[in-house]
Formats: sequence, structure tokens, C-alpha cells
Amino acid sequence: MSMSIEETQTPRPGFPKPTPNTPTNVLDQFKLPNRVAIITGGADGIGLAVAEAYAEAGCNIALWYNSNKAAVSRAEELAKQHNIKAQAYQVEVSQPERVADAVKQVVSDFGKIDIFVANAGMAISKPILETSIEEYRRQMEVNLDGVFYCAKYAGEQFKAQGSGNLIITSSISAHIVNVPIDQPVYNSSKAAVTHLGKSLAREWREFARVNIVSPGFFDTKMGASEKVITEGLRMTPLGRQGDVKEIKGLFLYLASDASSYTTGSDVVIDGGYILP
Repeated sequence: MSMSIEETQTPRPGFPKPTPNTPTNVLDQFKLPNRVAIITGGADGIGLAVAEAYAEAGCNIALWYNSNKAAVSRAEELAKQHNIKAQAYQVEVSQPERVADAVKQVVSDFGKIDIFVANAGMAISKPILETSIEEYRRQMEVNLDGVFYCAKYAGEQFKAQGSGNLIITSSISAHIVNVPIDQPVYNSSKAAVTHLGKSLAREWREFARVNIVSPGFFDTKMGASEKVITEGLRMTPLGRQGDVKEIKGLFLYLASDASSYTTGSDVVIDGGYILP
């Protein structure tokens, strides 16, 4: 029920809330000293670029991977190069018990979790009439269920700490229907996690921020395939795929004090692909 103008004039207890004690210097706002971040799908691609960005800003890193054991050496390299603590963990995000255990292990190893980047994902680009039930379930259990499990168990830790920051990697496929290849299951999974993130931003308003990043075509294993690259470049105003170094700043912004007034946002970074 809507309120009258007179009713809205009554001050609400506890409002306005205080402004966070963030640095005034903008460059200092982007620093992450002594913070701890978990990054899923952190062995390569966008996930590894995010890990590099956070390590460069002084953040300690927990790299989660499923099958790409390169994450182990990546963590060692980050620790040595940036004088931070970094460790790799083998975690299948579609298994809730494994996610719950891994969150507890990171807290035991690092003492806390400040930032959780739910980045792990997969795609099977097929029309629905050619997609098996098993392929449908696999995409949903990684892209949607996996994010839900990560959010649930990281969220419990955030609430216990009284603070936290969840960043979900979605896709432009949550916004548009990709062409020329049909991939309705992948698109649906990404639309779902985008709305999950927005819903959590409100639910967790008292103790954590939640934001979504929706990348377009980046030059990674998950980027444009040979079947779509020509059309993808034609439809992208900047005329190319993105380099992962070009997404580091966005993830750093969302993880840092520079974005202390940003929650529930879905930030598209796609070279202009989804423009009308």
C-alpha cells in the first residue's frame, strides 16, 4: 500500500545510515590490503585476470578450480610476485557439501573472507531440440546451482562477520538472445544468476554488497567460437573481442571501497555488442 505525502515525512529510525570511512584519495580507495578474496574458476581466463588484479592491489587470494590444476602454480606465482598469501583449492561448485567445506577451509586458512567472486561457468551452445537432459542439467548445476551454493555459504560467513562483498560473473547472454547459434539453456542460466544477484543485494543489505558483471566476447576459452566469431566482431562496435586485462579494473572497482555505494548493479562490459 502506498503512503501519503504526510506519512512519508515521519523519519525512519536508524536513517540515514553513516557513510563508510573510506579513503578520500581515489587511488587509495582501490587498494585491498589485508583483504581475502575467493575466486572460482580462477585458473585462467577472466578468473585469473581478476586474481591478478586483486593481488596487485594487495589482496590475499584463494583460487578455486575444478579440473585445471594450473591454478596451483598460478597461486604460487601470485604470492611470490606480489608478496601476498595465495592458495589453490580444488572445488566442484556444483557439489554443495564441497562448497561449504571449502568456505570453512578458507576461513580457517586465511581468517576471514572479504570478497567472493562467483566466476566459474560453462557453456554448451546448442538449440534446445539438440540439447540432452544431461547437458541441460550440467549447465544449470554449474552456472546457477553453483552460484547459489557459493552465495549461500559465503553469505553465511559474511553475515557472521558483519561484512562481505559478492560479485557474480554473468554474461551479456542474460540480456540478449545470442546469434547466429542458439543457446537457450546457457542464456537462461545467466539470466537467472543475474536476478539472483540483484535479489541478494536487497536481502543482504545489512551486511554485504552484491553486484553482477556481464561480459561480452573476451579472448578466452569461453569467448567467441569459430562459428560465431565473424558475426560477433561485426556486431561489436569496437570490432574485436576484449582482452582480459580490460576487465580487471571493473572487478577491482566492485571489490574495493571505490564502489562502497554500488550494490545490485549489473555492469555490462562488451565493446558495445548489446547496443540496439
